[in-house]
Amino acid sequence: MNKGKEKIMHWVFLAAACASVALVAMICVFLFANGLPTIGKIGVTDFLLGEKWRPNNDIYGILPMILGSIYVTIGAIITGVPIGLFTAIFMARFCPPLFYRFLKPAVELLAGIPSVIYGFFGLVIMVPFIRDNLGGTGSSMLTASLLLGMMILPTIISVAEAALRAVPNSYYEGALALGAGHVRSVFFTIVPAAKSGIMAGIILGIGRAIGETMAVIMVAGNQARMPQGLLEGVRTMTTNIVIEMGYAADLHRDALIATAVVLFIFILIINLTFSYLKGRVVQQ
Repeated sequence: MNKGKEKIMHWVFLAAACASVALVAMICVFLFANGLPTIGKIGVTDFLLGEKWRPNNDIYGILPMILGSIYVTIGAIITGVPIGLFTAIFMARFCPPLFYRFLKPAVELLAGIPSVIYGFFGLVIMVPFIRDNLGGTGSSMLTASLLLGMMILPTIISVAEAALRAVPNSYYEGALALGAGHVRSVFFTIVPAAKSGIMAGIILGIGRAIGETMAVIMVAGNQARMPQGLLEGVRTMTTNIVIEMGYAADLHRDALIATAVVLFIFILIINLTFSYLKGRVVQQ
């Protein structure tokens, strides 16, 4: 009887895994089948390195959107990763139990807030603050970077904390036995041992940042031009697709799908980079 149940669950799990693979494969086929011919029609150089996006004139250059996505993501990494990492270390090894009871649900609540709420917060609070104190319109690359840095915090904190707690306590105790203090034991023993998990959290956060749409639409300015500076508007690949897909047709629509192909390749590169770095860490 137990063997029969095990066989049934084996096939259930296999079907679920195959369904996941099939869904990813179908997405890939749709994107590449529709996007690659369009890139060839427009021209790889004109499409990827073109500095002008003018659908009315059949000019489709996505370099401004590529750079916008990269710059905003780098800004989110600079602001979000250090805060998220140090918060995870504090929660895993320094936080008093009473305070942890309130801090942990707060982090989980951050993860559950919809993107549009983050965008509304950025539009109402952050945009006027930056406009009044730093200049410009407030809807800028800087605002989008800070907002995305805030949005990736729960992902980085949760994964990094889990990785830190998974390190055997004997590592910490061994460092103390050798004469290291609490802080030194944590930062020179526990943190290096959890490098793989910490990197996983950072990579997931980067994927969240580069793929975010709604919040960026509300605070980035959405100007389809080459990035001019931190206080100027910028448009990312995701926002470009969402803004124009509703009325796009023919070559314009196909160019947006081709933009999705480029974005997909960006995400693939990030995942492959993580797999490579994770392998290097395991070998060490």
